Amino acid sequence: MRALGPGSVSSFLKIILDVVYVALWITFGAVALMLLAALLFSFNPNLLLSSIRTADATEVATRAPLFAGMLLAFGLTVGGVLIIVDALRRIFTTLTAGDPFHPDNVGRLRLIGLLLAALELGRYLVWGVSAWTPLVERVEPNFSLTAWFSVLVVFVLAEVFREGARLRREAELTI
Repeated sequence: MRALGPGSVSSFLKIILDVVYVALWITFGAVALMLLAALLFSFNPNLLLSSIRTADATEVATRAPLFAGMLLAFGLTVGGVLIIVDALRRIFTTLTAGDPFHPDNVGRLRLIGLLLAALELGRYLVWGVSAWTPLVERVEPNFSLTAWFSVLVVFVLAEVFREGARLRREAELTI
């Protein structure tokens, strides 16, 4: 089985990335709607309490901003993953076309590396905030060597693709 071109493994992976991309957009939209609802309930808890009388207004008022913050962190994570999947889709489009060393793939790989690093730093930020918030269970920190190794590998791959694009450009200029 071929790795590049139409009908190859790369075209199959591109289809999978397209499906994941659509699912992430749906998830991102749902999180945005829930964030909007949480913000509305934090400003006016009586919106929820007028129909449901089981909760205390002060409890809803204190937990709604926390819920909104958690939704915001989740939404930013989904947004970051969405951008990563979109960059991967564009890379696999060039692979399916049989042009792996397209110059744009270098920037896409660098973007993926930066977003992977940002997502990992965001995880540390969530841990730090949870340590100061008494309303949620404390999250134990863990340093993921695999995540940071992945970031480095993506940056090295970006440089490999940059060199491949340079060699391709030189070969095109050679008569």
